[in-house]
Order: sequence, then C-alpha cells, then structure tokens
Amino acid sequence: MTEPFGARLRRAMDERGPLCVGIDPHSSLLAGWGLNDDVAGLERFSRTVVEALADRVAVLKPQSAFFERYGSRGIAVLEKSVQEARAAGALVVMDAKRGDIGSTMAAYAETFLHKDAPLFSDALTVSPYLGYGSLKPAVDLARESGAGLFVLALTSNPEGGEVQHAVRADGRNVGATMLAHLAAENAGEEPMGSFGAVVGATLGDLSSYDLDINGPLLAPGIGAQGATPSDLPGVFGAAVRHVVPNVSRGVLRHGPDVVALRDASDRFADEIRAAVAAA
Repeated sequence: MTEPFGARLRRAMDERGPLCVGIDPHSSLLAGWGLNDDVAGLERFSRTVVEALADRVAVLKPQSAFFERYGSRGIAVLEKSVQEARAAGALVVMDAKRGDIGSTMAAYAETFLHKDAPLFSDALTVSPYLGYGSLKPAVDLARESGAGLFVLALTSNPEGGEVQHAVRADGRNVGATMLAHLAAENAGEEPMGSFGAVVGATLGDLSSYDLDINGPLLAPGIGAQGATPSDLPGVFGAAVRHVVPNVSRGVLRHGPDVVALRDASDRFADEIRAAVAAA
C-alpha cells in the first residue's frame, strides 16, 4: 500500500523544513527572468525552478493555469515538471482548484490523482463550493492512491468572505464547516491526515476557528502578499506545526540564478522553522 500523503508530508517537513514554493510562471516573472512569454520561456523557467529546489524543499506547487494558457505544449511542460520534481524528492501539490459534481469531478480527480495519470501529483487543491459532498470522487481516489487534497476553506482574497463567512442555519459559518469536514476525514490518522485546508497567512487572528483538523494547512500569503514567517504563530496558534507556508514570488524573483533561488528558499525555510519552534 502506498504510504499516505499526510505521513509523507510530515516527514518531508521535518527533514527539509515546512516550506512550499509555488511554480507560477506568469508573464511578469518570465519578463523578470529575461525570458519570452512563450513555451520555450515556460520550459526554461520551470526546469530552472525544479533544478534549483526539488531536492531541498518539502513541497513544490505548480499553478496549473499558467501552463494551461499555452495549450497542449504547456501541459506537456507541466507533466515533465511534475515528474522531475517528484523524482528529485519534492512532494508536488497541483494548484488547480478543481470543483464540480459527479462524473466531472471524478474526471478531474483521475487527471491529477490516479497513479497512472501523466499529471499524477501528491496532492491537489480543490474547491468545495458546490457542497463538500461534491468532492467525494476526489476524496475516494486520493485515499486509494495515497494522495491528498487541500480544500479551500479560509482564503486570503477579500472576495472569499462573502461565501466563506456566510453563516449557516446551525450558526457555524461556511469556512468553519469545511474545517469540520476535514477534521472528520483525518480522524485517527497518524502522524497527520492527508486532507488539508487552504487558510491564508494574511488573515490575522483565527482563534475563533478550530484549526486542529489533524491535517496540513496550506498557507499562502508569505512574502509578496505581506505576511512574514514570524506572523504564523499568531495566525495559526497551536496548529502552527501543521502549517505549510507557501512562498512564490518571494523566492522566484531571485531567478534565474540557481544559487540565488536556493539561498532564498533556504532563508524562508529557516525563518519558518524558527518561528514554529518558538511558538
């Protein structure tokens, strides 16, 4: 049986530091690296990030949309990047935020979570806003494949509040409801469950939420969005040990120099590790 994602992630975080670096080849970063906004530039960017970081960071998180915009050739670059990153020891979280119902959700799950799929990733970001139950095909296939999910729960974009802070008839808001579903999925798992939440590091004090879901908390917002590693204990409280902070531009802006990319990721990993240890 494949070792569950939660166990593999916990070990990677302990050994490499709790850092996730995004692979976000948007046009401004390509330009900043002196690359053309075309497939050749995309391939050079992605190959450089994987070469620099896949053997040292716990998680790499490619943003699927930035590859999809180039069509089939962009998807081919994404496939190769995922495979090479995993071969070098990084866990790959595919940031695709898929969400649908029935057979369509099952097809999305098969695209990223089936062991034989060209885009098979260690975990996938998903949107539960067609109802948490709509994610069942992805939950089931993730369990079968030893993969994981990161469910959008409390995102950092200001527009998210109109859905995530909406209060249900039972008095609990939607974001808290998603956290409760994930806690149920992860019940009894050791050392950590495989079903995580996306919770923004820029949200401030979240003590009114039960973040103890026995699973990972993917936390965007460190670096360019304004949050710092030292903010993490104040945002996540006792759950900070399970936080996987995501940094994208804060690391990627140091490319295309491989040594500079490595130095930047090492600094963030060290700062995050120190903040967690002091909590």
